[in-house]
Amino acid sequence: MDVRHRNNITVTGRADGPVLLLAHGFGCDQNMWRLVLPALVEDFRVVLFDYVGSGRSDPAAWDERRYGSLEGYAQDVLDVCEELDLHDVTFVGHSVSAMVGVLAAATAPERFSRLVMVAPSPRYIDEDGYRGGFAADGIDELLESMESNYLGWSAAMAPVIMGNAERPELGQELSGLFCATDPHKAQVFARTTFLSDSRADLKTVALPTLVMECRQDVIAPREVGAYVHAAIPGSRLVTLDATGHCPQLSAPQATSEAIIDFVTATR
Repeated sequence: MDVRHRNNITVTGRADGPVLLLAHGFGCDQNMWRLVLPALVEDFRVVLFDYVGSGRSDPAAWDERRYGSLEGYAQDVLDVCEELDLHDVTFVGHSVSAMVGVLAAATAPERFSRLVMVAPSPRYIDEDGYRGGFAADGIDELLESMESNYLGWSAAMAPVIMGNAERPELGQELSGLFCATDPHKAQVFARTTFLSDSRADLKTVALPTLVMECRQDVIAPREVGAYVHAAIPGSRLVTLDATGHCPQLSAPQATSEAIIDFVTATR
């Protein structure tokens, strides 16, 4: 199958620039990055794509078994890299995609040179000695709510995830993305995301890594950013003066500046 069509690949920016591969999170698509693109395309070759089951990817390519694990999404990343013959890639992953990038880099380390984790979380459920942000029964309720009334869940949860109550248009945009996704595929991605535990995978990271957190984020609280930073030796932790879980929309200038500064400093 044509990977370019399957994953709706977009390539923009400087043809001879360093490669940035931008990966969206749950319920979203590559359009989530549009506000950081103007700053990035000046100096970088920017590659965007949609995971199968999201955005304008090929719906016929979706397979529940494959996309019922984070490894399936990591394979999408590797397929994009192979299709475009990408090397020396700086992988920029938002939310759960940060962990997808960890898996992809562990599988094909020769293709990646840096990781940028935007609001990452290796585990969303609290346990003794670890705060992920949610109690186990809270995640169960979240998933049950999705399955019983997906559109209602989308309308209620999107503003909470986005934060920035004074800018309701941001929550409305995220709700629209959620609602545009096939409910069953979204539910599979949600279970894969919110029930995952990728903490052990952080030990495999040997690349220069930027951990980017927001000052206030109900999905990935600052304890999570501190945990990821501590688990990856030599990583850089940047706390954006931003609220919500999607700083590429709520604080695009700060997000793009952090990415550019990190890549420039590690080249």
